[in-house]
Amino acid sequence: MKTSIKYLSLALAWVYCLTGCKDKPVVETATGTFTTYCNPVDISYRFCTDLPSRREAADPTMVWFRDRYFLFVSKSGGYWHSKDLTDWTFIETNQIPVEEYAPTAVAINDTLYFLASSNEKSTLYKSADPLSGTWQVAKEKLDMPVWDPTLFLDDDKRLYLYWGCSDKNPIYGIELDYKNNFAFIGERKELLHGDPSQHGWEVPGDDNRKVNQSPWIEGAWINKFNGKYYLQYSGPGTEYKSYSDAVYVADSPLGPYSLQPHNPFAYKPGGFADGAGHGSTFADTHGNYWHIGTSTISQKHMFERRLGLYPTFFDDQGTLYALTKYGDYPMIMPTKKINNFEEIFPGWMLLSYNKPVTVSSSIDSLPANLMTDEDIRTYWAAVTGNAGEYATLDLGNVSDVYAVQINFAEHNTKILGRQKGIFHRYKIEYSENGTDWTMLIDKQNNETDNTHVYFQLPQKVACRYLKITNVQVPGGNFAMSGFRVFGKGNGSRPDKVTQLTAQRNSNDKRSVTLSWDKSKNATGYTISYGLDKNRLYQNYMVYGDTTVTINSLNVNEKYYFTIEAFNEAGITASDVVTDNQ
Repeated sequence: MKTSIKYLSLALAWVYCLTGCKDKPVVETATGTFTTYCNPVDISYRFCTDLPSRREAADPTMVWFRDRYFLFVSKSGGYWHSKDLTDWTFIETNQIPVEEYAPTAVAINDTLYFLASSNEKSTLYKSADPLSGTWQVAKEKLDMPVWDPTLFLDDDKRLYLYWGCSDKNPIYGIELDYKNNFAFIGERKELLHGDPSQHGWEVPGDDNRKVNQSPWIEGAWINKFNGKYYLQYSGPGTEYKSYSDAVYVADSPLGPYSLQPHNPFAYKPGGFADGAGHGSTFADTHGNYWHIGTSTISQKHMFERRLGLYPTFFDDQGTLYALTKYGDYPMIMPTKKINNFEEIFPGWMLLSYNKPVTVSSSIDSLPANLMTDEDIRTYWAAVTGNAGEYATLDLGNVSDVYAVQINFAEHNTKILGRQKGIFHRYKIEYSENGTDWTMLIDKQNNETDNTHVYFQLPQKVACRYLKITNVQVPGGNFAMSGFRVFGKGNGSRPDKVTQLTAQRNSNDKRSVTLSWDKSKNATGYTISYGLDKNRLYQNYMVYGDTTVTINSLNVNEKYYFTIEAFNEAGITASDVVTDNQ
């Protein structure tokens, strides 16, 4: 869902009255426009077809075909299309195996080809008009079944197939002869193996601590850039916050491949929605690269998952990296080529973290504070799903609100599959005094089934309280994992962090413990690190604490670290850069 926001360029403002309000809120307008988005990606995540009732979308493939993006994901009953990466339209179909995992697609000339995972028979499908939902069989049975496949068409029009999903086996690759019924050419090649003894990011666990388990190496994807081939893979497991994508590089499609020193290239272990693994990397119409990956909830079921979209770059040394810093805050959807974080971050900070919430009712084990703890895995649930159940958020003082994200949680639902006529219907109001309310977002007659709904306000609103009131739920109880509000708070930015220490574990070089002095007025901290002082591409977000242990390092690499503090007023960078000795 998107709108265009108009914000102040030259201190343009007007004042209007709220009936009964003691104070008058200021609303800004502007001369320019831009569109933002916020992760998790705002699409109609489907209920799974088996118990327990929960939603899922994962393992995304994004391709450009005939003037738009097509998005294929696991077990969703169809696929989506968009022209701008923000507004998505769903196409339901039963003509391809949309109930299989990890689909892939590739455009060859005027036809789009589709392939999903199978351990029995891999059937390739084709469509010249995927907007219609109409597909035909292109090849009934590939020469062998493949799981987690990806198809790659090189510049010379040679086609390659990559696959693999195992805690034992590698990622494989082979050439296909699409002019000869997609026959395999030669023998499959083993392209990369997991090596968790050297690669901390491959160690299972939310924080890569389950050293006695083997990782799942899966989800191959490939891009070509400046004559080099970037073979991407995911690990250590889809249920972990550490789920990430790493990359090997070669001079030819089937290798030999060498590990890129900077890894994992897409990694998001902290914040509201964590995980960036098993995804696809693609270019937009402006020449910008993006990585769309899988985020974990994994509470009702291991495969309870969502999608995250992150700007991605190749630096001047050919290093591939995804920008996940503040990766679930609002970001500007670019309309031109971009080069850095500053060009896409609007400066809207999270205003709702740990703020008090008053609710109409609450299940004892699912209290109201769980909707403002910045953890998608926890949620508040009202006692019922009845109309009138509500949650009122107190920001603490009047702040400028630019965007709201509502993350619904399915508590006690019985719904299976994609069904007609199920919606969240509600209204969101705002107030300065908690007594007199004005409508902000009216979804009382909503007819979409989106559950991570992001609203970019048409103009900023100054308020202290926001209230969401239920009208209808698809099923179960009225529940939310995140009542998230973004904008610009009052007060000053936090003080600069002046001291940061990094202690590498001498017994396990995959691990480093960072400690720093508390910054006055800081809500949290973002640590940036990497293999060069000027190439700190990886990020780790921490709320509240002043220490963190990161276990995702490469044993053979030296790392550098810096830190910035943030609060509702903004971000304060540090001059400190330390290494891991």
